[in-house]
Amino acid sequence: MDSATVQTPSLATPAPRDLCTDCGLSRSSDPKRCGRACQFIRPDYAALERRTHGRSRDPERPDELHFGPFRRMHQAALRTPRAGAQWTGITTRLAERLLESGRVDAVLTVTGASEDPWHPQPVLVTDPAKLSQCRGMRMGYAPLLALLEPALAQGYKRLGVIALPCQTYPLRALEEELGLERLEIIGTPCSDNTPTAHFHRFLELLTPSPEAVTYLEFRADYYVELRFQDGSKREIPFLQLPISRLPADFWPLTCRTCVDYTNALADITVGYMAGRGEQWILVRNERGEAMLELLGDEVRLGAPSSGGRRDGPVQGFIDNTERAAGGMPSRGMPNWLRPIIGRLMPFVGPRGLELARARLEMKAAETLIHLQHQAPRRARAMVPEHVYRLVEGYRIPSVERSEPRHDGARSATPSNRVD
Repeated sequence: MDSATVQTPSLATPAPRDLCTDCGLSRSSDPKRCGRACQFIRPDYAALERRTHGRSRDPERPDELHFGPFRRMHQAALRTPRAGAQWTGITTRLAERLLESGRVDAVLTVTGASEDPWHPQPVLVTDPAKLSQCRGMRMGYAPLLALLEPALAQGYKRLGVIALPCQTYPLRALEEELGLERLEIIGTPCSDNTPTAHFHRFLELLTPSPEAVTYLEFRADYYVELRFQDGSKREIPFLQLPISRLPADFWPLTCRTCVDYTNALADITVGYMAGRGEQWILVRNERGEAMLELLGDEVRLGAPSSGGRRDGPVQGFIDNTERAAGGMPSRGMPNWLRPIIGRLMPFVGPRGLELARARLEMKAAETLIHLQHQAPRRARAMVPEHVYRLVEGYRIPSVERSEPRHDGARSATPSNRVD
């Protein structure tokens, strides 16, 4: 990469933190800011939603309890998919257009490290043509916010950021004191993370040629897709993944207790969960509207669809998570049945928006269960009111509803099934 338009400043050593995804803030000149800006300490989503979007999520509006505030959502795809993109390249193209239009001076994002393309390397990009080298999925912690101070020191006051939820929260918490003229956040939903070394172990379990894998995606049709250097592909049903052979710490506690899978504080969220083979866009505020308009007719937009029922799969997930968190073996499906159910899931399991709702409810339950078993004193401060509402109606023996926090969230109503 051209060092004049793509910068990878050296990173300071992170300060030691409990429940930390190394967003990069602890590597800054003032690591104590973590205390008021970390989503794993004492987050206030309702207040930051009001500051960012003009209002907090409204449980009476369809799907806002699950996905956070939004103006509209779409199933989407670029009409001309970009080579090397994880899907069609919408996220990267949005960042390119921010630079091309002059709305921002630089974009903070990640690329693959030179020694390991799967390891995320934070970069500061000023040339839109160079963003193509940032396409694709990386697995591992990415201290993206460590580049905030170098960007500001170079006079970049209008920043675009492609961020995960645990990077977006501290950006919004500190936004008013950063001295920026403009902050545009393209958020990607997170579907759990793991250290890069663990990810390589996962690849080794999937294929005898892990070094030849160039692409991996957990698709919304219940398959993992692998692509290889020779152009070949392989599809593996979720139920046939070697999850039981992974180490106990494969998914860190931070990821198992995250309360913001959909990146609710971004200006626009681009992911796949409800896309049914395409991408899923949530436009959250005026900045998000303006970003999407920059794509013009390059993007094809449609209405998200939905199918199946989530209640049974969510309760089954809760039961297995409860058993595993309590140190008991999960009730695994017989091996002979796995291929059959794996083939049926794309047709009978929750699909589209129903799959996204199911994943959010599973995540809410997982958060509460693991905090109860491993860090019970953290739940009161870490868990927003809306997370409890997502699991109303499900059986979670170890979890009792705490008193609602006075963080501006709306009070609970008897049902959370807003479809």
